Amino acid sequence: MKKGIMWIVLSFLMVTSLVLASCSSSTTTAATTATVATPTTATTATPTSTTNIVTIPASTSTTVSTVTATTTSTGNWWDSLGTPQYGNTINIRVPKDIGGFDPYYGGTLLSVSSAWFETLFVDNWTMNPNDWNYQTTFRPNAQISGGLAQSWEFTTPTTFVVHLRQGIYWQNLPPVNGREFTANDVVYHYDRNLGLGDGFTTPSPYQASASGYQVSSITATDNYTVVFAWKISNPEYIYETMEAIGTLPGMEAPEAIAQWGNLNDWHDAVGSGPFILKDFVDSTSATLVKNPNYWGHDERYPQNQLPYVNELNYLIIANTPTAEAAMRAGKIDLMDTIPYSDSQSIKQTNPEIVQIGVPLSTSLTIDPRNDVKPFNDIRVREAMQMAIDLPTIAKTYYGGSCSPAPSTLTSNYMTGWGWPYPDWPASLQAQYAYNPAAAQQLLAAAGYPNGFNTDAVFDNAGDLNLLEIVQSYFAAIGINMSINSMASAAWVAYNENSRKADQIVVRANAGELGSTGAPSNQFTKFQTGALTNWMMVSDPVFDGFGTTALAATTVDAYKQVLTQANQYVAQQHFVISLLEPDVFALYQPWLKGYNAQNSALTGTSSPALVGFYGARFWIDQNMKNNMGH
Repeated sequence: MKKGIMWIVLSFLMVTSLVLASCSSSTTTAATTATVATPTTATTATPTSTTNIVTIPASTSTTVSTVTATTTSTGNWWDSLGTPQYGNTINIRVPKDIGGFDPYYGGTLLSVSSAWFETLFVDNWTMNPNDWNYQTTFRPNAQISGGLAQSWEFTTPTTFVVHLRQGIYWQNLPPVNGREFTANDVVYHYDRNLGLGDGFTTPSPYQASASGYQVSSITATDNYTVVFAWKISNPEYIYETMEAIGTLPGMEAPEAIAQWGNLNDWHDAVGSGPFILKDFVDSTSATLVKNPNYWGHDERYPQNQLPYVNELNYLIIANTPTAEAAMRAGKIDLMDTIPYSDSQSIKQTNPEIVQIGVPLSTSLTIDPRNDVKPFNDIRVREAMQMAIDLPTIAKTYYGGSCSPAPSTLTSNYMTGWGWPYPDWPASLQAQYAYNPAAAQQLLAAAGYPNGFNTDAVFDNAGDLNLLEIVQSYFAAIGINMSINSMASAAWVAYNENSRKADQIVVRANAGELGSTGAPSNQFTKFQTGALTNWMMVSDPVFDGFGTTALAATTVDAYKQVLTQANQYVAQQHFVISLLEPDVFALYQPWLKGYNAQNSALTGTSSPALVGFYGARFWIDQNMKNNMGH
């Protein structure tokens, strides 16, 4: 039955595509954002599991009395959220086990450690989401605020000086026992992670970014001043490296490392942040309680000490239907990365649950090896692109919830950066438009008039239905693509580690285009020899962009190089662009302050801000009571 339904969907897409193709051989310029539309054919699929029951740990209370925080009428945009309240618990679903508690061992693992480890830089809590919503990974310098840092400046093109806030104290736990946080603590953190001193001679092998830091020394000139001496004078690169959320996250106490060697045991959790790790049950939950001596205050209401809530309760629920059932029942306040189809089902059964569409951190792509036949011919890659009807997929498969536009290196959502699709010339847009007749002509010119057979190595954690739709489009022009599905670990070993895939690679829920991350990382996507360059692109022109960008001495010059790299990638068709679909963040209406800030609490994308946002969100208990929870 499932296979029959899939063929109905595929047939509908193909028929619709052919009708559109008969009307025009090119697509019109598409807007880069789209309003979520509920298809009239959407169906309700309420989970019926009775064996996987979500249990709130006994240490968590959802009926803690609340105390209204002090506030005044300010006329600011956040007044519409109401008056902040103290007390209560935020229950958060995370889809996999906590990856670690020590920042030395990698900032990309799912981790709640930033609830107690703090960073120099954070998001601007007073920023109106209409101006910048923090839903992408990259934060330009203008959108960054100080966390542990009070201010920062360039004193020379290669000297970056950070002035710390005074009056910051470690949590009143051994072995630091509430002493003041100083510049020496910052130096120790970077020395440990980068191998620059304090007994550390090599960068952390667990963090890819550590070995690439272009910094020669870090020194404390007094208790509140840290001087970073850089090897380069590129201000944008330095901003990105210093301010990137999740890069070398969290300041650890030197005394803690001296006493325990590392912080991998959760019992040793101690930091300067707003929460203290009270309990952790592997694969089940983590419970964080408020730090009563936290130094921070709400930037919106400076008289209010943080945090507002008494607890952050992390429920580790791998099974998505189980988590969604708990969300429907009001047992979870927040979950994210929910696919479109699930979001529509929940919208029908629980319209009170607030939903926010957030673009994936990359566009989805089909990645052929550029060093082997037939994919070493750009005409073949261009034909594969023209065989796929992106607007129809956006409209039917994703219900109009995402842009129908293809991507180049930088996401179309990165306003002011890269080269968004509407800026492409018409001649290049035509190369990405659905045109199966032109695609067949290109294949014939490349020596494949009857098409060819190929194989795709697919990470089966991804969207097989979408790949089967692409498979149908390819078949229509004579490209017969079989699908070799692998579990994620096997896929990594086969493809990333050994490069055994010799035709096409398809990642799970990610791709090589449309990045919303730091521009400096985008220059490595197709760099010769790069870890993720399984397309085996070896192009001296592209390799040169990274070198030129690093040598830029102004932000504008850096942006110009990024634009050139985007133009070149779009023209060369290194990979085949699909779309950058939205995934959905769901939260209960009584959770205040949340705006899908790049998975700020779940930690799936921005683990460095768990404590920052967790301290500032609050629960409207009156609303929760009135809604029967």
